[in-house]
Amino acid sequence: MLLLKLKKLTGYYLVLPTLIIIALIAFFPLEELIRLSFTNLNLLNPTSKYIGFANYLRLFSDGSFWNAFIHSIVLTVVVVALQLILGVALALLLNKKLPAIGFFKSTAMISWTMPIVATVIMFQFMSEPNYGLINVILSFIGLGKYTTYWFGSTTFAFPFIIILHLWRNVPFYGIALLAAMQSIPKELYEAASIDGANSIKQFWHITVPGIKYMAIIMMTIHIAWTFNQFSIVYLATDGGPVNTTMVLPVYIYDQVWSNYSIGYGSAIGVVMLIILAAIFLVFMKLFQQE
Repeated sequence: MLLLKLKKLTGYYLVLPTLIIIALIAFFPLEELIRLSFTNLNLLNPTSKYIGFANYLRLFSDGSFWNAFIHSIVLTVVVVALQLILGVALALLLNKKLPAIGFFKSTAMISWTMPIVATVIMFQFMSEPNYGLINVILSFIGLGKYTTYWFGSTTFAFPFIIILHLWRNVPFYGIALLAAMQSIPKELYEAASIDGANSIKQFWHITVPGIKYMAIIMMTIHIAWTFNQFSIVYLATDGGPVNTTMVLPVYIYDQVWSNYSIGYGSAIGVVMLIILAAIFLVFMKLFQQE
């Protein structure tokens, strides 16, 4: 009996070092984030004091926070929805037996594997007003009066941020969904054809159910990734022009490193964490129902 108990405890002892590392890496910073959100800590005045929910109450009257919040929500919803639609379209295309399709499969992930810095620089170069590819094409087709620096436009900067996300992540969606499509038994399509189902019916009743689990996983990952994405917006526009592309991660950075307000920045971080946790709970429920 004692030997059996020792064997059971051995498993816990083996995972204990890993649990300690996880606690140090994940839970301690999380605890510090929550603790600091209830203080007025400022880099210019390191002596902080507990101020209760003052930072959270400040959010309600902070117009810049709500501007960044709305941009983050819109960016996440639009990007994730378009990535799913375009990813499914790309997967369907790559699943066809077309000439040179193997080459396209092998090169489809290039945009996703490129460093974000390189991607942003490439798009900035293409949108340069004098010799950027986009403006050169506009001038060539007689629309030279519309040439501008697109990331510096209050109208087009945000759509270009969306395009940046799509260009980077749609191939990842496409390859993942292609793998799910290819795992669907071909016999299902053959049986559906015999029963007279056309391509559209086969897609809705066979392909969609076959890829839904992968689609939910991809959407969950990219909701978190897009909502927390800092690099693309910061490198491309730094939230400008005139805060038209400001999102919550960049706003937190500005609060901490420009305004030196660590307490307030931490409160915004906690709000982001709560929003993501709520979204994950919804997706987990959906996944369990399926």
